[in-house]
Amino acid sequence: MDKTKSTFQSIDEYIKTFPKEVQSILQELRKVIREEAPEASEKISYQIPTFYLNGNLVHFAAYKNHIGFYPGASGIAKFKKEIDKYKNAKGSVQFPIDQSLPFDLVRKIVKFRVGEFKKKVPKKTKKK
Repeated sequence: MDKTKSTFQSIDEYIKTFPKEVQSILQELRKVIREEAPEASEKISYQIPTFYLNGNLVHFAAYKNHIGFYPGASGIAKFKKEIDKYKNAKGSVQFPIDQSLPFDLVRKIVKFRVGEFKKKVPKKTKKK
């Protein structure tokens, strides 16, 4: 599953490159994010699925043994206690691919991030 040499044009294209069982996890994750961030647009950024709302809201990606979820440093810090049971870093968390994804936690993180991003003013509209 070497994705580094591919250039994806859409999240669908990205998801289709994985085995069926991983595709269903990714589609469910996408659905949960979409439900919590209906105003966000979908795009590929850093060659992984990204939801965008006045900036990159969250990213996700599949790997051999985990699903990477990237809500940024604030998303990790806000839910640190719940995230600590998973391998994590400043702006990312790894959910083991052989366990059920914590979709309730993902929902809470995305909802928090949407709240942050709705406060942001898009850079293009700032004019003097």
